[in-house]
Amino acid sequence: MSAITTPSWRLDDETPSETLAAQGFARLSPAASARAAGVNPEALAGLATHWADLPPDEHLRDGGRYRFRRHASLVMSGDGRRIEQRVERPHWQPTDYNALHGGYERWFAPVLDATLADPAFLGLVTGLGAACAAAAGHALPFVEVHQFRIDTAQGIGRPTPEGAHRDGVDFVAVVLIDRVAVRGGETRVFDAEGPAGLRFTMVEPGTALLLDDARMIHETTPLQPDGAAGHRDTLVLTWRRDGFLDPAA
Repeated sequence: MSAITTPSWRLDDETPSETLAAQGFARLSPAASARAAGVNPEALAGLATHWADLPPDEHLRDGGRYRFRRHASLVMSGDGRRIEQRVERPHWQPTDYNALHGGYERWFAPVLDATLADPAFLGLVTGLGAACAAAAGHALPFVEVHQFRIDTAQGIGRPTPEGAHRDGVDFVAVVLIDRVAVRGGETRVFDAEGPAGLRFTMVEPGTALLLDDARMIHETTPLQPDGAAGHRDTLVLTWRRDGFLDPAA
């Protein structure tokens, strides 16, 4: 891990919600992610099978063919412990948050029902959501789920082609699902109001990053093949208190 510009930032994961509330982000080890999800680490590792058949992202505006994804919009129960409704809708962001892909509706292939029903997958949605809600001090019922694969079969793959950004939501979680034969992919987190930042690379599946989207900016550097072509799989979850992010919002 490269130099930490804010030594007071906590990097342990003993109390993720308190750390998230205090400094705007928290980094979780695979063991901490498994505890939050209420499953064992082996169950989290098994989630990689759900990333085997992601369709191509047809909306990349940089001309690349390196990103594959599925998407779902969920309304959670008041206690955040179960899915009350699945809403069929496109993903949308304003250009203020995503200059490359913002301003228009993007329809992606849906997350499969079997994926949402996997106890480890649902555990991440509810468990990490509970940590974010505790940090916020209120429920966060509107959740978007993104399954990503960044592939290096054709060379460079860009996890965040839009660059350093915020997502326009309340909280974000990035969970590493798998990492195979790639170099790069450094996670970078910056204070939205100043120069302070942190860099590290997620290597172990199950490692997670929780972000207060109003306070932090984040990005992931490009990937290169390490020998044979490889890939990096992530689960990205976002939460909002007041409805989904839509053009009329």
